[in-house]
Amino acid sequence: MKHMKKEHCGKSKYLSGKRVLPKPIRNDSEITDIINNMDAYNGGRLRAACQLLHDKYSRRDVTIGLSIAGALTPAGLGPSAIIPLMNHGFVDWLTATGANMYHDLHYAFNLPMFRGSHTVDDADLRDKGVTRIYDILFDYEDVLMETDRRLRQILIRPEFQKEMGTREFYYHLGKVINEHEKKNKLGQVSVLAAAYRNGIPVFTSSPGDSTIGMNVAGLELLAEASNLNNRFKLKINPSIDVNDSTAIILNAKKYENGKTGVILIGGGSPKNFMLQTEPQIQEVLMIPEAGQDYDINITDARPDTGGLSGAPPSEAASWGKIDPTKLEETVTAYIDVTVAFPLMVAYVLQSTKLKKLKRLYDRGDELREKLIKSYLKNNKEVTALRTLIKKLPV
Repeated sequence: MKHMKKEHCGKSKYLSGKRVLPKPIRNDSEITDIINNMDAYNGGRLRAACQLLHDKYSRRDVTIGLSIAGALTPAGLGPSAIIPLMNHGFVDWLTATGANMYHDLHYAFNLPMFRGSHTVDDADLRDKGVTRIYDILFDYEDVLMETDRRLRQILIRPEFQKEMGTREFYYHLGKVINEHEKKNKLGQVSVLAAAYRNGIPVFTSSPGDSTIGMNVAGLELLAEASNLNNRFKLKINPSIDVNDSTAIILNAKKYENGKTGVILIGGGSPKNFMLQTEPQIQEVLMIPEAGQDYDINITDARPDTGGLSGAPPSEAASWGKIDPTKLEETVTAYIDVTVAFPLMVAYVLQSTKLKKLKRLYDRGDELREKLIKSYLKNNKEVTALRTLIKKLPV
């Protein structure tokens, strides 16, 4: 009796992907061809991330947020990857640690950092006045202390003497840095200067957790000790940033009928700050919304140890951060970001057209008004809360 092949209903849906049979890498292979030929494991996830950038993020109606954590600007990823991605129109708003924005200033001030080794004697480095970030080495006095000195001179300028969020703070700082870049013919080396030129709002959710925040605190202490609090008035208010970043997402989804995507490079506070815009809309302001449409997460952290801050997309969906109906259009790649991110940027630049800049910083007041309008319209508790606030002592 002839053997009959057993047919399994629904089997085809599991075997419908591209066959694993990559083309050989040649001496003239393009980076896009190499990445498109990555079939499995985290190479496959990198390919999926790049293709998602090409297929979805490249659309005009998609507002893109980029978050960066870890010591990425000291590693040179600002000039090499972040700025080119910004100039290509693939960053509409940015969240970063204060440390990344502080080390960005070294490039703006033309203060050099050098390739080194992570196996050096750190006690000897301290004795010699050299600072280390893994295998990046730079002079303590001529780079670190000099950056602080120049930063303090900037922070006492008149435009900084008010309460503001980091969005406005970085705008003023980026303007100064942009002028410095041009005057000294440095080229495009500073992320903050590029953000200023391109109208890209930049946020830091924990502004005190960096040398920038430390210098603000130091000047505030000096003003207090010298009875000059009426002169030095710089205050960083993170609540302003919470509302301004939330307004970006609400405008994109509700008022422009568009979509939103995030590129999460590393985790930490920048990632959570970027994703919390949706719970802020849904949970706190009680405005109906579904979550981010697209999510790309490049990380080496793990969720089972609590290290993958903000959680993988599937878990983030339970918080309303990611639209649960769009989980198939999310990618998590467990790769060193210093390897993956430059490849992703190269893929975008070689395979997509330049996107028109949205210049969301320039629209800050407009977006905030829209947020207020939606909040007052949808929130049933507004009247009661307003009454309670009025009862607070003046």
